[in-house]
Amino acid sequence: MRAGGVVAFPTETVYGLAANAFDPQAVRAVFAAKGRPADNPLIVHLASKNDIPLVTSGYDKKYDALIAAFMPGPLTLVMPRKSCIPDEVTAGLDTVGVRIPSSPVGSRFLAACKVPVAAPSANLSTHISPTTAEHVYEDMKGRIPLIIDGGECSVGIESTVLDITGETPVVLRPGAVTAEMIAGVLNVDVKAHSGKVIAAAPAPGMKYKHYAPACDCVVASDMSAALACYAERLAEGRSPMILCRSENVKKSGGARCIALGQDDAEVCRNMYAALHNAEKIADYIICEDLGDKGVAASVMNRVNKAAGGKRI
Repeated sequence: MRAGGVVAFPTETVYGLAANAFDPQAVRAVFAAKGRPADNPLIVHLASKNDIPLVTSGYDKKYDALIAAFMPGPLTLVMPRKSCIPDEVTAGLDTVGVRIPSSPVGSRFLAACKVPVAAPSANLSTHISPTTAEHVYEDMKGRIPLIIDGGECSVGIESTVLDITGETPVVLRPGAVTAEMIAGVLNVDVKAHSGKVIAAAPAPGMKYKHYAPACDCVVASDMSAALACYAERLAEGRSPMILCRSENVKKSGGARCIALGQDDAEVCRNMYAALHNAEKIADYIICEDLGDKGVAASVMNRVNKAAGGKRI
């Protein structure tokens, strides 16, 4: 890593594609391997809270409570950028996203690197994010020299990205650390990004199509709508698959389903793996709407983007 190499490594959220954050050429190699647009910023991953001053020029100390509560963990804080972080990492913005993963293997890797690591998800741009080393290999074989296998990711979707550079913290990308959890720690209102089209994205996942399987994908408002769509696609000679909560599989009447799990944490952990599995054995994916509260809403942020906003 210190010599400019690129390595895929595990975090608790998804696998990352890592480069030395101080090395512009290494960072460009990450963009090349992924086929990622250069105006889509990367998150800088650190081994320890003590490393935060290496990459940021400072932040309001009232946010120390967030760092204490959620870092290490699936939270990225957007802070003022230090000049040592090259434009390649931040897409030329004056801010940088900073995260400290909690994955045991990922933490050991970052500590061994002894440099901050810039890393997006370790998949081809716009494809489903990887939650196992096998997912990384399927997309990145021949493109990178090494994948560190840390097993299945325990969270399963990308980190929450919170901009703390203004007066009010703003969630730029939802994740397992919800706005309600953040507000509970800070005792202040937390805003969500408006979702409007933006010229410069301050965080990954805001500007482009993301998380998409290779086949058609739609979101169904409920299980009845999913089954109706399934029957229509079957009548057309397609090979559909329904992704739904485990409790709804028994309502499928023999339709092919992948059970996502019982509770929101399990659904979150399993969603990307289910999309990976479904695209291999189906040509049309129908995902049950999981709701708009808490972690389920964060999962649906990814699923709606995977479906390109298509709903039935």
